[in-house]
Amino acid sequence: MDWQAARISLALAVSTALLLLPFSVWLARWLATTAWRGRPVLEALLMLPLLLPPTVIGFYLLTTLGQGSPLGAWLARSLGLRLVFSFEGLLLASVLVNLPFMVQPVQRAFAAIPNSLREAAWVCGLSPWRAFWKIELPLAWPGLLAGVALTMAHTLGEFGVVLMVGGSIEGETKTLSIAIYDRVQAFDMGSAHIMALALVGASLAALALVLGADKAKPLQDR
Repeated sequence: MDWQAARISLALAVSTALLLLPFSVWLARWLATTAWRGRPVLEALLMLPLLLPPTVIGFYLLTTLGQGSPLGAWLARSLGLRLVFSFEGLLLASVLVNLPFMVQPVQRAFAAIPNSLREAAWVCGLSPWRAFWKIELPLAWPGLLAGVALTMAHTLGEFGVVLMVGGSIEGETKTLSIAIYDRVQAFDMGSAHIMALALVGASLAALALVLGADKAKPLQDR
């Protein structure tokens, strides 16, 4: 087991989930309740990371954020920020790629809450903000749990975007998925098996959380 790569993978997964959760809750609730006619277009854009090859996303991030690009050069010159081949750039790429994994479960959870329940809370004197915290958020917790679990599991196993944007820098951007690839290239199948089984276990745990959250939903309606 490459413990250094495991640490980086775990840090990336936790950081991605923490950064995405507040924004995804806001965006998912808005998508679940809005009547805006452009919503299908926005939802289609959010789903793009599910369909595009990760190397395509990684390529465009690389060309956009690299120091040879205007944006990358400005960030390096003005802010001293180098996003390509760094953990910060890897985190930015991970946030973008994992948007649908976080937003969609949360959106479905908010969409399942009847609008009449929100209106009843307002009639009872709760402000929209208090109704959100006291009624909507507790009812939507299975979707939040599912979103966090899927995001972390997908981040742990991501390969294409990680390799394109972060490379394979020991102690900074080399994750478990990259370490597995390196071990296979070196014909060290034993180490590759151990790390691969760890990712399989993480994926199974995430699926168990998602399925458990789905089973808990009917209890909200009783």
